[in-house]
Amino acid sequence: MNETAKINRAQSLTLIAAFLGWMFDGLEQGIFPLVARPALQDMLKVTSDAEVGKWMGYITALFLVGAAAGGLVFGWLGDRIGRVRAMSASILTYSIFSGLCAFAGTPWQLGGLRFVASVGMGGEWALGVALVMECWPAKHRPLLAGTIGAAANVGYVLIAVLGVFFKVTPTSWRWVMVAGAAPALLTFLIQIFVPESERWKEAVKQRVVSPVREIFMPPLRRRTLFGIAFASIALIGTWGSVQWLPLWADKLTGGKMPTAKAYTQICSGIGAVIGCFIGPWVGGRIGRRPAYFGLCLMSLGACAFLFRSVSEFGGLFLGMVFLVGGITAAFYGWFPLYLPELFPTRVRATGQGVSYNSGRLFAAAGALSQGQLVSHYGGSYAQAGSVVTLIYALGMILIWFAPETKDKPLPE
Repeated sequence: MNETAKINRAQSLTLIAAFLGWMFDGLEQGIFPLVARPALQDMLKVTSDAEVGKWMGYITALFLVGAAAGGLVFGWLGDRIGRVRAMSASILTYSIFSGLCAFAGTPWQLGGLRFVASVGMGGEWALGVALVMECWPAKHRPLLAGTIGAAANVGYVLIAVLGVFFKVTPTSWRWVMVAGAAPALLTFLIQIFVPESERWKEAVKQRVVSPVREIFMPPLRRRTLFGIAFASIALIGTWGSVQWLPLWADKLTGGKMPTAKAYTQICSGIGAVIGCFIGPWVGGRIGRRPAYFGLCLMSLGACAFLFRSVSEFGGLFLGMVFLVGGITAAFYGWFPLYLPELFPTRVRATGQGVSYNSGRLFAAAGALSQGQLVSHYGGSYAQAGSVVTLIYALGMILIWFAPETKDKPLPE
């Protein structure tokens, strides 16, 4: 086998590993919106959406805080012991603890298990992105970013399709959680077949790495803070509104159409897969900053129409869910393009992980606020969503103060 063939094989394996890892991550994320309402109704022995919405906010916040911690812990591990070993550990963590959610007896137990699972999920994204971007030529970055961004939404759609054929009710939700343990098998394949990043190996030979300290010191501190801000805006928009759409659909149908949640997730997920390719493609053509501005503007408009103008489950609802899912998810194709360009190789996994997942801390506050807003508005997911998604207006302003990285090489 010649050297070119070896390189191509290594590149293919890293992309496959990152795609599958993030796809299963998306599958795990999609499980909870599908089971949340029936699971909480089962545990709390209530039918009130005000009570369900409050606990949905708590558990979503715990998930997001855990993901933020995972971005720091596993990002640090990735810069210290290598991308491949750290990624295997992160996938094993989220698989095992997602499966254990099937045995939860109270909302707090469910929240605690989701918290630990999310630690693994938060780490996987930064590690997979760093591994792929360091192994592939720069000209492929927009396509790679879209592929990685779309992976989670492929998983999100797959679990939703399962929800069409397997009716998720207060008596059956635990079986869906059991499926969450399946990705554990992927870790063994990654360890055997996926090569380590050569750029990382060379970077750690040249100097002692203190990644957490370095990303919060000049000259990287400003870039880190921008990364956190941009991720926070997108994540608050998603976790404070879009993740609640299946619950809203369930309410609109009075819980009498269990497949409504699944159809909502399918439409949102398919839109998101498409959006994740469009986001980095636009960023590659017109620049990272104009692309982010445009995504914020369109997200603001689409969410405003959905939450303020749609009041019943049907074709218009699902069509708008598809559109909102695509536009708001396009950010998750833009992040794998932009965030690696902010940090040098020796601290890239940590920088990406902290930036993206620290945004989840602010999104956790958004999720708590959404839960309180749902309760405040008497169980109205639409009114609460219309308030939370105003956050996109902030992104339209802030992006113009950040560095433009179009046509620049990855920092070494």
